[in-house]
Amino acid sequence: MAIIRETIRAIFITLMLWLLTAIIYPLIILVVGQVFLPYQANGSIMLNLNNEPIGSALIGQVFTSDRYFHPRPSTVRYSQGKKAKPTGISGASNLAASNPELLKRILEEANQLRDENLQPIADMIYTSASGLDPHISFKAARQQLSRVAVARKVNEDEILRLINKYTDSRFLLIFGEPGVNVLRLNYALDLQDINRQQNQ
Repeated sequence: MAIIRETIRAIFITLMLWLLTAIIYPLIILVVGQVFLPYQANGSIMLNLNNEPIGSALIGQVFTSDRYFHPRPSTVRYSQGKKAKPTGISGASNLAASNPELLKRILEEANQLRDENLQPIADMIYTSASGLDPHISFKAARQQLSRVAVARKVNEDEILRLINKYTDSRFLLIFGEPGVNVLRLNYALDLQDINRQQNQ
């Protein structure tokens, strides 16, 4: 009789834990996300003036034109286009510091920056752990300022104001470093160009 009672109790506890962790908790998180943080919960998708999605403010993407600020390098190439590596949505290369392939990639990045007369700095030659980092450091943005200003034919001060505006502060004011959101900054530059053309 005691065995049957303990078995029923074990089944009841298992069902209650399953109900709590597999149904109630996910539903609470879903409701809280959709009610209080809908933009973030739905991927922080940015829309253009035509209400079309242009990307997520949380996920880095490739910009190669001189008119745009370039993001950090990515080992998964942000899972975009023909050059995307089929290694999953995110992740680092996991190559050892002594690996010739890693050293070759870093040297290529550094030489490309030197060709653009830019000082190679850490977040412009090293990939992030996730491979999807949407931010660059303020220093990396500052280094690209002249190139973008020349390509867009605008004063550097105009772009510097946007860099300051789209620099996210430390998480909870103490964790990490401030970072410039590349997608939001580049889209703001495009909007600035559209406004300038309409006012001419």
